[in-house]
Amino acid sequence: MSPNDNNLPPAGRKLVEKFTTGQARVGVIGLGYVGLPLAVLLAEAGYRVIGVDTDEGKVAAVNRGESHVLDISRETLAPLVESGSLSATTSYEDLSDADGISISVPTPLRKTGDPDLSHILSAARKLTPLLHSPMVVILESTTYPGTTREVVLPELENSGLTVGEDLFLAFSPERVDPGRTDWTTKNTPKVIGGITDACTTVAATMYKQAIDSVVEVSSTEVAEMTKLIENTFRAVNIAMVNEMVLMCERLGLDVWEVIEAAATKPFGFMKFTPGPGLGGHCIPIDPLYLSWKLKSVKYNARFIELASEINTAMPRYVVQRIQDAMNERGKAVQGAKFLVLGAAFKPNVSDTRESPAIDVIGLLRDKGAEVSYFDPYVPAFEDDGWGLTSVSDPVKAAQEADCVVIVTDHDGVDYAGIQEVSQLIFDSRNALKGGAEEKVVKL
Repeated sequence: MSPNDNNLPPAGRKLVEKFTTGQARVGVIGLGYVGLPLAVLLAEAGYRVIGVDTDEGKVAAVNRGESHVLDISRETLAPLVESGSLSATTSYEDLSDADGISISVPTPLRKTGDPDLSHILSAARKLTPLLHSPMVVILESTTYPGTTREVVLPELENSGLTVGEDLFLAFSPERVDPGRTDWTTKNTPKVIGGITDACTTVAATMYKQAIDSVVEVSSTEVAEMTKLIENTFRAVNIAMVNEMVLMCERLGLDVWEVIEAAATKPFGFMKFTPGPGLGGHCIPIDPLYLSWKLKSVKYNARFIELASEINTAMPRYVVQRIQDAMNERGKAVQGAKFLVLGAAFKPNVSDTRESPAIDVIGLLRDKGAEVSYFDPYVPAFEDDGWGLTSVSDPVKAAQEADCVVIVTDHDGVDYAGIQEVSQLIFDSRNALKGGAEEKVVKL
């Protein structure tokens, strides 16, 4: 044990010993793109791990050793399941003898713009009757500063246990970037802040056995705010370069050339690239959690609100640019055939949450266009009562289309073949890297 462990209450010392000797049982609530990689990592570290999810299909797949998460291969998952190190269930009762629990459930925004904490509350309420001493609970779901203390803590205290003495509670923001291989759950530093110092120590110990670097902070609020400033930084800077698109268009400049030139400066500049909008569960959503929270203290988060306004308007701007390009060639959007390349929110993943591609497709359909799409990672999708299935041959579909729109620049797509047969291409990602041809229009 470390020197700080001498200041732990007896329940905390018992947990630390279990974690450091590999005798602990750990539960992960939520087996999505955050929870399943974490469950795998904890199992690889020697813990016996039980994953809980309400989706029976996901649970059955995991128990067959089959991964529904792109970042986790069957070759990685199956041996852990076969050895009994990792299993999945839909029943919270199976967590009754767990020593540590990680909660990694969704935290979307409601249509009214306020945070939807229903999944967190549901998990906490189902967990409360199963709490025992000693145990540590760690919330990973992204949310506003104060959630762990103000929302989760009161629920867990209904168990009759005292947080910081015989039950330990902390927040540790997930930092998963789906599809990335250089920075993973294992080697990305893990920030942890507890309700008390003892909570921080115990939670950090649980993760230190599996994760290369753990960063302890002074409170749950600091840990919660850390995640929000990270994603707000990205959202604001992406909004800035998206606005540069509008500026450069009016000035007759190539925004991509401008950005590449600026990126040659070795200090004081960080390269961000524009696009057709923001997607995924984190960057478009998380800053709005902070903006909502600040309204309660009578503060208007102007950067966040402006960034959201700019980024949200990009799909409509892209469609307007497409319409202009069609008009210049004597064609109308209405009745025209379009092939959209990409439905996922970012390259080389299958996640379509908040994807600008879905917005672009929907806007083109609203204008009377006939739209098909190709995405090697997304065979089909549904959105608000309508849906599409990916074409099997993008080159053939491009040849038949009046316009091809590149929205998500996946690797491995035959862009050269598509460019050769297309009549018009609108490239919102600079996927064609130059596109000097007359038939290529860049964002």
